[in-house]
Amino acid sequence: MTDIMQELKEIVGESVSSSPGERCCYAGDASQITGMPDFVVRPQSTSQVSRILRLCSKRLIAVTARGAGTGLAGGCSPVRGGIVLDMSAMNRILEIDIENQQVIVEPGVVAEKLNSALRPYGFFFPPDPGSLAMCTIGGMISNNSSGMRSVKYGTVRNYVLDLEVVLADGKVLHTGKKVLKSSAGYDLTRLFVGSEGTLGIITQAGLKISPLPSARKLILACFEEAEIAGQAVIEIFASGITPSACEILDRTTLQVLKLCDPLLAIPEDGDIILFEVDGTEQSTSEAAEQICQISQHTAKSVRIALGREMDSIWAARRLVGAAISRLDPSKTRIYMGEDVGVPIKEIPALIKKVQQITTKLDIPAMKYGHIGDGNLHVALFIDVMSEEQWQKLQLAADRIHRAAMELGGTVSSEHGIGLARAHYLPEQMGDEAFIVMRSIKNALDSQGILNPGKMGL
Repeated sequence: MTDIMQELKEIVGESVSSSPGERCCYAGDASQITGMPDFVVRPQSTSQVSRILRLCSKRLIAVTARGAGTGLAGGCSPVRGGIVLDMSAMNRILEIDIENQQVIVEPGVVAEKLNSALRPYGFFFPPDPGSLAMCTIGGMISNNSSGMRSVKYGTVRNYVLDLEVVLADGKVLHTGKKVLKSSAGYDLTRLFVGSEGTLGIITQAGLKISPLPSARKLILACFEEAEIAGQAVIEIFASGITPSACEILDRTTLQVLKLCDPLLAIPEDGDIILFEVDGTEQSTSEAAEQICQISQHTAKSVRIALGREMDSIWAARRLVGAAISRLDPSKTRIYMGEDVGVPIKEIPALIKKVQQITTKLDIPAMKYGHIGDGNLHVALFIDVMSEEQWQKLQLAADRIHRAAMELGGTVSSEHGIGLARAHYLPEQMGDEAFIVMRSIKNALDSQGILNPGKMGL
């Protein structure tokens, strides 16, 4: 190991460590999946990444790229040891090109900082994950992240125009051009989007950006049951309205938020849908009124948020995942079975199945998420000292995943497969599709050194 350490120092100087304490800090993400790297390396340029991969290819050393470590599926956990490439030092916004409606950034740029830089120009990068203040662009691309605005604006893959990627053998390629569309050859850009660092290391990205809307309105619709709320969402979409965001918060979630902020202006009983519309002042007013009219037939109450109330409600929504411990400090949220998605018309059925699963197993659950695109987050929380509760949780998570697949859905809508959901991927994709996926992996990383053990590969 001493000679490898010396070779890494020749590439990145002192930006490498093998100390047990530092290696431990890079053992995992926000999931329960961990592994201990042998080295932590912080490259600062594409050429350094290229040299590191050439070394690793020669020595057959595993390489796991890492952004901010906010993932929930073990995607950046170095389960086969080797090197963790901490890409956070490559954090420059290289170009803001308003005329061409795009930016060029390094992978370590934090999403919220990118939007702060774009705001003075009247533009933004629409994907809006809950970890916006922490997650990096490289991590978002690697997992095809989305978030609350995906209903109207789509996911990360809709905004990636070009990627600079370092392959397993150290070669560097660009997947696209500085154009908004192209029909030339295979779509290599989308091949790398969502590949979770198993095909190459992203070192630069050209991203499309959008003009900021001039107005936004938030509608709060409260329903007796989550199933009825899901049906209302289907009716809204069937009417031709496309909200910029459409979120569900069940009554357990509302209890959590009230404990965090007793003054928060949300209903205390029932399940609510947050509909946000954006655009011009006139178009948002008309859409908000239409949503109110359609919802009132099945809702207990419907209203439009006033003034700054909208910002406080969205801020509270972002805290949901971390705030669940307020409900019962003796229990801990475990990120399993938490990112399923189904076709929109199957939302009521999914909600019903999740309720049946958690009730039968007597395990507390909080249901929230991007219901407007069929993505439901299920927060299961247990006493981690109880073996019986662990067994119940694992069974609940498995049944939730399988319920989503039975309804024609996916085990992950935005958090990725990583290792947590790897064993479901062949079943979801089908044998032939998974064989093609494995063939692509073998073609680009024949030695299997890039993020080994992930995605069932």
